[in-house]
Amino acid sequence: ELIDILHDRIDNKMKNLLKLEEIFMFALSIFLFTKLDFAWWWYPVLIFTPDLSMIGYIVSPQIGAATYNFIHHKAVGISIFVMGMMLANQPLQLAGLILFGHSSMDRILGYGLKYPDSFQHTHLGIIGKA
Repeated sequence: ELIDILHDRIDNKMKNLLKLEEIFMFALSIFLFTKLDFAWWWYPVLIFTPDLSMIGYIVSPQIGAATYNFIHHKAVGISIFVMGMMLANQPLQLAGLILFGHSSMDRILGYGLKYPDSFQHTHLGIIGKA
């Protein structure tokens, strides 16, 4: 039982450390957004648009997981942002920051990348598990 208690403490510390990392990445997306020439309200208006990728779940859990995971993969957001920087295209930079920031926000809240069997099964565990 002592080993289980120690394991739970280590597990909780690791989860907190990962959440802290995600908080910093979310804050980075907001900071970089402030360097763009958009009104402040664009960020909160757009921050949930990546969740439109859940529409794939209408077709099947496999299609839903694929569309959700693609849009919520941080490398996609970073790539779009960098492409926007290289092209001096602020709307592309904004799109990349929204994708990146949203993905970090989701991870802070416990929503991870999806397995193809169900929406609730994520790389961070089962959503709604007590």
